[in-house]
Order: sequence, then C-alpha cells, then structure tokens
Amino acid sequence: MKTSTSAYALRLPSSIKAAAEKLAAEEGISLNQFVATAVAEKVAALHTASYFAERKGHADWAAFDRIMRRETGMPPQGGDEIPEGYKGRRATKP
Repeated sequence: MKTSTSAYALRLPSSIKAAAEKLAAEEGISLNQFVATAVAEKVAALHTASYFAERKGHADWAAFDRIMRRETGMPPQGGDEIPEGYKGRRATKP
C-alpha cells in the first residue's frame, strides 16, 4: 500500500522541539515520525469526540432507562458500583 505524503514546514518553540526530539529518540523513531504520529493521534481524538457528540444527540434516554430497570440479565458484579461523587446522568425511578 502506497501512502502519499506532503511536506510542511513546522515552526516549534525550541523547548518543545527539544522535548519532542528527546521523546522521539527514547522511542527509537525520527522527529518527523514522532510529529506525524502525534498529529495523527490528535486528529483521531478529535474525530472520536465529534462522533460521540453527534451520536449523543440521538440517544433515547427513555429506552436507556427501561433497559437499565429490566429484571432480566445478570445482577451487578463487584466493581460495577457508581463511584462516590460521580455527577453523571443517573437513571430516574419509575
């Protein structure tokens, strides 16, 4: 599989470049590969966040609550508890 590439002149503060060079050397990769991977990771993270934000708008919370209240299935297992201080959305009681 052939991948096309393009050049981009990148200006970095000296301290950031030095830190990136050190990390790239520790990983055994070039600075170019390190920067390309970092950009790819950021692009993937933003796409993922956008995907979930869009999907959240289609959530059927009534169906979610029905599923969570159903009597079938396995009982909660150890570690399934809601963490103390959790402020997320909680299912409402019927």
